Amino acid sequence: MKKLPADELLIGAHTSAQGGAHNAIIEGHEIGATTVQLFTSNQKRWEGKPISDEDASQFKDAVLSTGLTKIMSHDSYLINLGSPNPESLAKSRKAFKEELLRCQKLDLAFLNFHPGAALESTEEECLEKIAESLEHLEDLADKGNTRLLIESTAGQGSSVGWKFEHLGFLIDRLHKKIPIGVCIDTCHIFAAGYDIRTKKAWDETLAEFDRIVGLKHLCAFHVNDSMKPFASRKDRHAPLGEGEIGIECFKVMMTHPQLREIPKYLETPDGPPLWKKEIALLREFAT
Repeated sequence: MKKLPADELLIGAHTSAQGGAHNAIIEGHEIGATTVQLFTSNQKRWEGKPISDEDASQFKDAVLSTGLTKIMSHDSYLINLGSPNPESLAKSRKAFKEELLRCQKLDLAFLNFHPGAALESTEEECLEKIAESLEHLEDLADKGNTRLLIESTAGQGSSVGWKFEHLGFLIDRLHKKIPIGVCIDTCHIFAAGYDIRTKKAWDETLAEFDRIVGLKHLCAFHVNDSMKPFASRKDRHAPLGEGEIGIECFKVMMTHPQLREIPKYLETPDGPPLWKKEIALLREFAT
């Protein structure tokens, strides 16, 4: 199969949608991105403003004029689809449904979400609750082009999604019912205890992921180094090559035949000036 040229690979960052979702596209274009991730509403509030026809039109015009593709949204940090608290679960399900509706209105490729936290329930009960929450969206999910992506987590606190078995359970349960996949965060899987520091480590981790989840379900990457050490179960992002993972990991990502062409979204600290450099660096690795 013919390799995509480095400048056509989908590499971007989580850009700002302040003042309108279209601004995230414009900022992405300015830093050399070919894709971006954004929030479609305030990520720290339950109630999100619906996307107006005018907002959607402005957004789609920006996408068309810049040529960015595979745009991804990240859901609100408040949502916990596995909450054992009935009131919190109801609010989370409502908010997540509204997230999906906004994504469909903007015709986004992906809606990325943290699966949930068990709090005082067991991991198994939490995963069951998450599956049920997503099954409620079966009819709505088929009405647009947006695929739901479960983000791999670092395993902080009672969060689920840090073991490939958690992701495998959800994918196995849901992939024939709704459009769903996985977004691997490099910082998170490293903190969760999956080594990706070398080509050999990547190959072993990918083989394990393929056995438990299936590589065909891997749709995107969050690309981050880690401030915290291997298997620390702590989620602290660092600039590429300046953390505990190291730059070799990202060189492998950009040359590995199973990873090179999967869309990648930076969430490293310091914002656009750093992202512009890191996007260029990742392209350089891919040439």
